[in-house]
Amino acid sequence: MSDDALLLTFFKSLADANRLRIVGLLAHRAHTVEELAEVLGLRASTVSHHLSKLRSAELVSAQVDGHYHVYALDTDALEARARRLLSSEELRDLAPRDDAVDPYDRKVLAAFLDEEGRMKAHPMKRKKFAVLLRHALACYFTDAGPWSEREVNDRLKPFTDDVASIRRGFIDLGLMSRDRSGSEYTRSAPSA
Repeated sequence: MSDDALLLTFFKSLADANRLRIVGLLAHRAHTVEELAEVLGLRASTVSHHLSKLRSAELVSAQVDGHYHVYALDTDALEARARRLLSSEELRDLAPRDDAVDPYDRKVLAAFLDEEGRMKAHPMKRKKFAVLLRHALACYFTDAGPWSEREVNDRLKPFTDDVASIRRGFIDLGLMSRDRSGSEYTRSAPSA
């Protein structure tokens, strides 16, 4: 099963109030279908249906105990699946690739940004640094501005601790300009 299908099955299995209540009960201890039906006020056939959805997502397991099936939450599998399927990398891979993004830019961003989107290193080559600057500008400066130096710094903090290099890079590359007093920054008009 593909990761997309696994993720869809995972979320569908939890996208029901009764299934969430069953997961909650099974998190405390194992139950039979009849016990769950009694606690939840549902028919046993309805509980069985919900348990089959949870089993298909491999969130619960069943063991035969005499005439009964005893269901238990597989907490290890739940945690492992959640960590894997909900990782930043897996979630980013769900989005279609933006063909407007240059493959070179995509490669540079993958090399110099961590999973939270923070800059992990300052590239030595100007061309690679320009990719990071354009990315930071697009992500953190979507409004028209102007911005004070402090506001520019605050917006760049989630991207890097070295905000001064990024500010200087914006100016040097012509992506931003400062007013004559040097106190306000604005986006530069794109060159034709």
